[in-house]
Amino acid sequence: MFNKNNQKRNKATRIDTLIGHHTHIKGNVNFSGGLRIDGSVSGNINATEENKSVLTLSEKSVIEGEIRVPNLIVNGTIIGDVYSSQHVELAANAKITGTVYYRLLEMVTGCQVNGQLIHVATDDEQIMRVEHDKANDNNDTPQLEKKDNLD
Repeated sequence: MFNKNNQKRNKATRIDTLIGHHTHIKGNVNFSGGLRIDGSVSGNINATEENKSVLTLSEKSVIEGEIRVPNLIVNGTIIGDVYSSQHVELAANAKITGTVYYRLLEMVTGCQVNGQLIHVATDDEQIMRVEHDKANDNNDTPQLEKKDNLD
């Protein structure tokens, strides 16, 4: 009975980095530890530590890109695929457009997932590695588009 309360206190996430509400990042973000995003990111987000890193997205956050983290808490918007090797928590304002690969999923009434939810078994590490290698082969450098008609 008392162990559950202690576990929730131990689960509290440490925030090492904060991306504020009025901050807009264009490009990939690599982090370790705890990252909280209140602003927007146009690019991929990758955790560099296995099983310890936590990404927290507030209700005002908007992410356009792929997310690869062990632990994810979402209360904002994600446009892109999500790969989580441990735990995904979707709060009431969470909106995901893309495929979510997860081991443990926690959803609150009101969250939205427009895409697929794909469970990855605890002993099935190969799926996470194959997709990860595939993504690293792509050129993640932002490209400018030429617009002929600028009216």
